[in-house]
Amino acid sequence: MRFEDELLPHLPRLRRVAYALARNPADADDLLQAGVERALLRRDQWQPGTRIDAWAIRILRNLWIDTVRSRSRAGETFVPAEQGDAIGAHGEQEMAVEMHNIGRAMGKLPPEQREVIALVMVEGFAYREAAEILDIPIGTLTSRLVRGRDALLGALGEAA
Repeated sequence: MRFEDELLPHLPRLRRVAYALARNPADADDLLQAGVERALLRRDQWQPGTRIDAWAIRILRNLWIDTVRSRSRAGETFVPAEQGDAIGAHGEQEMAVEMHNIGRAMGKLPPEQREVIALVMVEGFAYREAAEILDIPIGTLTSRLVRGRDALLGALGEAA
């Protein structure tokens, strides 16, 4: 199977992870585009038989770290833009409000907690897989997950 055919089904997941990192749709799209481009250019570094999605998420994360570092060096302050929810048909309003509250609560988390929650709770990666993607010990992942989950639940309790 071609590399592109392996990567293609994972684009929605990569987009969600990019959004969890960037917290802004435009930045997330830019991050995803840069990540896919880098993955295509470095396809020879991927080892067939391993999880291509985990490999690509690691590329996204490294690109995002580079982006944040360059922005801070340039003296820019990165503030996520408030995103309005498109309120849908009757019955979807509550869901849209709740998703907005969750997005706002996630945005208040420190980046290291937000990325752990995005990988484990949103994307469903196993603890060990998420720890490998983030290149951290599993104990650190567990600690960040517990603190992040508590902070998220606290923030959602305030929103209610």
